[in-house]
Amino acid sequence: MSLRLRDGITLYFARHGETEANREKRFSGRKNTPLTPRGREQAREIGLALEHELGKARELAFVSSPLERARITMEIARATLGLPREGYTTDARIEEIDLGEWDQLTDAQARARDPALFDARAGDKWHVHVPGGENYAEVAARAEDWIDSLDRDTFAVSHGAFTRILRGLFLGLSAREMSALDEPQGVVFRVRGSDVVQLPGAGDALSNPKPIG
Repeated sequence: MSLRLRDGITLYFARHGETEANREKRFSGRKNTPLTPRGREQAREIGLALEHELGKARELAFVSSPLERARITMEIARATLGLPREGYTTDARIEEIDLGEWDQLTDAQARARDPALFDARAGDKWHVHVPGGENYAEVAARAEDWIDSLDRDTFAVSHGAFTRILRGLFLGLSAREMSALDEPQGVVFRVRGSDVVQLPGAGDALSNPKPIG
């Protein structure tokens, strides 16, 4: 069964912009990693996508993961909307998955530590824990708790694995299907009920959001 928003509520959410760890293809969990220049531009594109969707009607709650890369993305997006950089809240429930001992490692480095565990997690991210970290089921539980708490239209900035899991929950995907979703940056997703669409970017046709599913 799909996760659903309360009737009458719209959620907009985005992943933070590209970071140094993303560019270097490293696992990126709770440890800080700065936005690249491209990541800052992607944050501006997030703000533009929201502006094209909402115009001047921006009566939203703005919520960010407390991690720095998400907060900076939020602040750039708000500035692009003509809003003060401050004026948003943070919520630990939308932090990135805790990657424990693998945080900031490459795939090869993580696999070298325990090849059997690395392969087991690749086949079952829902149940298998990263050493010292979380599995997908634990992230999904806090995502569901956060969604249940929303009582007004909201824009949130979170992270790759978290937004992948969130989309999968709304779409009613299996754990394997969820794990196969992409983790785009510089884009905004809109949710009403359980329907997820990707909003057009700044240069796209405004009447043609992309259905997801």
